[in-house]
Amino acid sequence: MRVGVVWLDSGLQSEIKINPMPTYVYETIPRKPGQKPRSFEVKQSMHDAALTKHPETGEPVQRVISGGIGLITSHAAPPPREGCCRANGGECHCSCEG
Repeated sequence: MRVGVVWLDSGLQSEIKINPMPTYVYETIPRKPGQKPRSFEVKQSMHDAALTKHPETGEPVQRVISGGIGLITSHAAPPPREGCCRANGGECHCSCEG
């Protein structure tokens, strides 16, 4: 495990731990109708082949592909209303924004 240093806006520094081994999610492949798959996680190198059998039980497994993350912000300012002096890029000191 590597350790990195991050500088924060406040000027302080913070250490973060960087784990080079991603965690993959697997699930068992049901053999009988009505049998439910069981999920488990394994830390593996990205260069390792995907597992085909559960490491403890030997049951057939498949890797679960999941989505990444996204960032949604709700702090964007709405555009100025038509007729407002800010609509033309100027400073606004009137009450047209309300």
